[in-house]
Amino acid sequence: MRTPICDFVRDYAEREGARFHMPGHKGRGDLGFEKYDITEICGADVLYSPEGVILESENIASELFGTAHSFYSTEGSTLCIKAMLRLVTAGESSERPLILAARNVHRAFVSAAALLDLEVGWIYPEEFTSLCSASVTPEAVERAISESPRKPSAVYITSPDYLGGIADVRGIAEVCHRAGVPLAVDNAHGAYLRFLSPSRHPVDLGADIICDSAHKTLPVLTGGAYLHISKNADGKYLERARGALSLFASTSPSYLILQSLDECNRYLGESFKEELCETVARVKRLKADILGMGIPLLEGEPLKVVFDCRGMGWRGDDFSEFLRARGIEIEFSDRDLAVLMIAPKNSESELSLLLSALSEIEKKEPLEGELPTLPRAERRVSVREAVFAESERVRIENAVGRVCADVCVSCPPAVPIAVSGEVITEETVDLLRYYGAEVISVVK
Repeated sequence: MRTPICDFVRDYAEREGARFHMPGHKGRGDLGFEKYDITEICGADVLYSPEGVILESENIASELFGTAHSFYSTEGSTLCIKAMLRLVTAGESSERPLILAARNVHRAFVSAAALLDLEVGWIYPEEFTSLCSASVTPEAVERAISESPRKPSAVYITSPDYLGGIADVRGIAEVCHRAGVPLAVDNAHGAYLRFLSPSRHPVDLGADIICDSAHKTLPVLTGGAYLHISKNADGKYLERARGALSLFASTSPSYLILQSLDECNRYLGESFKEELCETVARVKRLKADILGMGIPLLEGEPLKVVFDCRGMGWRGDDFSEFLRARGIEIEFSDRDLAVLMIAPKNSESELSLLLSALSEIEKKEPLEGELPTLPRAERRVSVREAVFAESERVRIENAVGRVCADVCVSCPPAVPIAVSGEVITEETVDLLRYYGAEVISVVK
C-alpha cells in the first residue's frame, strides 16, 4: 500500500538540499528525527486545502474506514470535536443552536460550545456510576428529543467512554434519524473498533459524523486523529469539513504526525486485523486470569482493562502507585477505578509483568461508602457568557450558589463535574470533594 506523505518526506530528506524554510532546526539535531520534520513546502501539500500527497493519503484512510471521507487532524480529537459541532450547527438560524449531549463530554466539547455560542441540553444517565461513564440509552435519547423545547441541531454522545463502556450507537442513530436529527459521536477511544469482525465502529452503526483519536489505540504519534464523515451524512458536512477544521486549527500542522497517520494506513491495510484479533483474544485470557485471582473488573470494550479498586479494598490512586512501583504505568486512576489500555504493540512479557504484580496484591475487604449523585444542574447563563466572564477561583465550600466559569479539569479524564454557566449546589460540592477538587472557577 502506498504511503504518499512518508514517501515524499523520505525522498526530500535523502536529497539533503539547502533548507531555507521553516522549521529552524533545518533538518539537523540530536533527536534524530529532525530531517523528517518539515513544513508545507512545494510538493508536501497543504493540510486544509490538499490536492496532492495529503489528499491521496486521506483517500486511502477513507477506504479503510468506509467513510465518505476521513480528514486528518494533527491536533487530536480536540480539534475534531470543535469541527464536528461547527458542522452540525453551520447555517442555523439566528437562534442559538441547541445540542443534546450525554453528560460525560470531554472538556473540548465545552470549549466548542463557548466558542460557537451553543445551547446544550444534557441527557443524564439513568444510573450514575462514575464521572467518566454516563452512557445513555436509545430510550433516553428519544425522550430527550421529544421533550426538547425545539428541534436540536444534533445529538452528541461519547462512546466508548473512558471506562470502556460502549453505547447502543445503532439504536441511538435510529432514534435520531427518525426525528430528522444527526448523530455525532466522540469515538476518541475507539478507532480500532472498525477493524473488529464485525465492526463496532460508529461509522458502521449509523452515526453521521465521528471523531477518532488515532493515537489512543493505533500506532500513531500523539495528536494524530480523524474526522470521519459517514456516507449517509448530510452532504454539506463533506463540503464544509476542511473549513470547520481550519477555523480552529494551527496553520502549522506537524508533518511527523501526518507521516504517522500515513504509515498507519499501510499497517491497517496489511496486518492489523490479524494482530488485533490475536490481541483481543490475549486480553480476554488476561481478564480471565485476573478475575481468577479474585480481582474484580468492569465489563467494557475489548482492549481496556478496568479495575474496580473499591471492590478490591483499594483506592484507585493507591493501586496505581502499587503498579508503578513494579514498573507498570497505567492510563488513568481516580478514587475508585484504574484503567489500563492495551494494544497489539504490547508484548506478552508486559502482560506477564502485570499478572506477576497482581499476584502480590494484598487482598482487602471492599470499601464502603456511596458515590455522590450527579446533580441535574440549573443553568444561570450560557456557556459562552460564563467562559468569557470575569472570574475568580474560590474554595469549593464557598462556591455554593455561584455560577461555574471556565471548567478546569485535568486530562485524563477531562470530564467536567460542573459545566460553565451552571449554578453550583451542595450536591455539586459533594461530587467535587469526592473527586479531590478543592477550588473551582466561578463568575464574579
